[in-house]
Amino acid sequence: MKEVYFDNAATSRCSEGVVRIVNQMMLEAYGNPSSMHGKGVEAEKYCRTAAETLAACLKVSPEEILFTSGGTESNNQAIKGAAYAYQRRGKHLITTQIEHPSVYRVMEELEKEGFSVTYLPVNADGLVETETFQNALRDDTILTSIMTVNNETGARQPVELLAKIQKTQVPGALFHTDAVQGFAKYRLSPAKSGIDLLSISGHKFHGPKGIGALYIRKGVRIVPLLEGGGQQNGLRSGTHPVPLIAGLGQAAAEAYQGFDEKIEHLYTLKKCLTDGLSDMEDVYLLGTQDPIISAPHIVSAAFVPVRSEVLLHALEEKGIYVSSGSACSSHNTKTSRTVSALGVEKAMADSVIRFSFCENNTTEEVQYCLETLQEILPVLKKYARR
Repeated sequence: MKEVYFDNAATSRCSEGVVRIVNQMMLEAYGNPSSMHGKGVEAEKYCRTAAETLAACLKVSPEEILFTSGGTESNNQAIKGAAYAYQRRGKHLITTQIEHPSVYRVMEELEKEGFSVTYLPVNADGLVETETFQNALRDDTILTSIMTVNNETGARQPVELLAKIQKTQVPGALFHTDAVQGFAKYRLSPAKSGIDLLSISGHKFHGPKGIGALYIRKGVRIVPLLEGGGQQNGLRSGTHPVPLIAGLGQAAAEAYQGFDEKIEHLYTLKKCLTDGLSDMEDVYLLGTQDPIISAPHIVSAAFVPVRSEVLLHALEEKGIYVSSGSACSSHNTKTSRTVSALGVEKAMADSVIRFSFCENNTTEEVQYCLETLQEILPVLKKYARR
């Protein structure tokens, strides 16, 4: 049976180059980077090379890269670390209603600790309005966290513009962006844009699971979440996972090779799918598909009245793997916060499926998916109406 993997926003398959270097590190460069002997120096070299690669991708300094266990830790470290470090200046934080749980729930926890949080709404395209953001800024605002790309709709937030507005209006406030879905899909330059903190996760762009990074602009103070041996300049204690770090660096390097061609291919796949879905009855695309404000790799659509989990498993039986929303909340029976924020009615919200591509997907796979949907939807609709 044909296998079509359209759930790359949840996780992606490791590239062969990543697998090779991870395996090599496990078997050869197995020293502790903190050790002073040759094996330790060898391992440290690979960590430094990975930091240099990530820094080059982001146009920042290698010393501004902190390795973490992934996007969740990066977001937690950025938000909690900055909030605790700057709380004497003020206790007002800003985020949006559509953030990943690793941002949204952290904000909720900080509210319990006495911080004040403004949760910005989004428009029908899933975007934060500039005026709404400006009105939310206060003299006691110390941190804003707004994602680069929404993991469910693909909406590309104007984070560079918002960061510049914040620097003008509240110069002392920090700006963090969760770029987990944006890294390797856009050329990001946080330092140039006034972004102080930026999170990435390796397994979203063919790197290993369990490794990520946080860009921390030089001069920004954050309180570490982990205490221990003081590795990574005291910001994250614990022995460096050298194989994963090397794999992350390799994945980042590969992601930006032939970048323009890859992104053009992703947009071709997206247009092929959205054009086909638009021709189907009772199928509704979520958010805008405008390539200027919509990421190349994510498409979400509601297939009314078929429930998302029913369609997901029906597609799986045909070898097509998709998602019913964010992988981090797919087992939650509640309606997605992101979908609700778009003003989507519950009946439609319960029918949402997310398709997400990588550069290895093909137009033939998209056509097979569309043909499969044309075949199974009439049957599932009849069952849903009973």
